[in-house]
Amino acid sequence: MVTTKRQNLILNSIVKEYIALAKPVSSQTLEKEYQFDLSPATLRIEMQRLTDKGFLYQPHTSAGRIPTDKGYRFFVDDLLESIPFDLGNILKIQELLREESKDVLRFVARLTKFLAETSSSFAILNLLEKDLFWKEGWEEIFAKPEFREKGFIPNFVEILDSLEKATQSLKINSGIKIYIGKENPFSRARDFSIILSECHFPSKGKGIVSLLGPKRMAYDRNIALINSFKKILDNF
Repeated sequence: MVTTKRQNLILNSIVKEYIALAKPVSSQTLEKEYQFDLSPATLRIEMQRLTDKGFLYQPHTSAGRIPTDKGYRFFVDDLLESIPFDLGNILKIQELLREESKDVLRFVARLTKFLAETSSSFAILNLLEKDLFWKEGWEEIFAKPEFREKGFIPNFVEILDSLEKATQSLKINSGIKIYIGKENPFSRARDFSIILSECHFPSKGKGIVSLLGPKRMAYDRNIALINSFKKILDNF
């Protein structure tokens, strides 16, 4: 476990930078972008301590640091404690839900597309009582730099297939469930994260919403999106 407040701040900053830039984060980058009031030597020592504890890793000697699954998990658990919401998302989802009792396919398509575009992830909406899966976000997900790596696309397709088959068996409750890398219950999923939550539509019963993407996803934005979505449905 991270043992000091300073290390917590450094780790969260590295995760944020890596999510934004998709490249290893150096001590020079942290010095430039964040006001830690630390000497370069102290900052490097703290980064090495975080690496030794398994929160970061260094691809090669001259590179900066990249979050491990453990590092992402610490970052995500910290976010979940604050349970953020987004007013803009709330207003847009309220507008979409006004169509919920009309054309079901049009409603599901528009809502899933909104979730994909807002999260920059692959979105899946499963209406359980209608046995309906709707998927959106192919353009968003394939634009990620990770998908230029060999094997990434076949792995993604396999995970997507596994997720569709296993969604109901994952025992998702009314909260938010997040799988990061090796935490995923699917094979070939170590480079991906999945955010899932159960939801209840006024006239269509229970559903499950999922966001799937590389581990380097914008967890703060996506957790806020799902929280906003659930908050509206709970009060609709």
